[in-house]
Amino acid sequence: MDPLDGTSNFAAGLPFFSISLALLIERKSVLGVVYDPIRDECFTAERGRGAWLNGVQLRVRPTDLPLRRGLAVVDFKRLGPLAAKLAARPPYSSQRNLGSVALEWCWLAAGRFQVYLHGKQKLWDYAAGALILSEAGGHAETLQGEPIFSPELQPRSVVAAGDARLFQEWKAWLAEQSSGIDSP
Repeated sequence: MDPLDGTSNFAAGLPFFSISLALLIERKSVLGVVYDPIRDECFTAERGRGAWLNGVQLRVRPTDLPLRRGLAVVDFKRLGPLAAKLAARPPYSSQRNLGSVALEWCWLAAGRFQVYLHGKQKLWDYAAGALILSEAGGHAETLQGEPIFSPELQPRSVVAAGDARLFQEWKAWLAEQSSGIDSP
């Protein structure tokens, strides 16, 4: 449980924070709930049963939007040398960093932006949101190409997109840029 994901936002009066809760059984996230009290949006997912936003099924919609026209949510501060490459030559049209990891996962699942990149998230940051994105049909892995979920406490990187084709394009661009540098 993360009782206040986006603590800095909350403390500064920025209306983007959430409450995140995940149920883990046998080292897997099986139930996820992320609540946004500002917008009264409750994102939920149950492994194998889908994702929901306020009781309405949540499904990622395929897009023909190329990466260069997409909106990205990127947390630059945890990306090391890759951040400079992204800043110098971004492959997307616009970038944000929203400040609540759990909500970022959910907003990606809801199609509010197209691609996502974060250098280090902890289990309580991603356990619910990653399940919601996955159950909505989205795609994610670490910068090293590993599955996102790990029931360990070491931080994990995230590369994600809702659309499968866009996910492959995003991963390919990142792999090309990451060659020759250590990942975060």
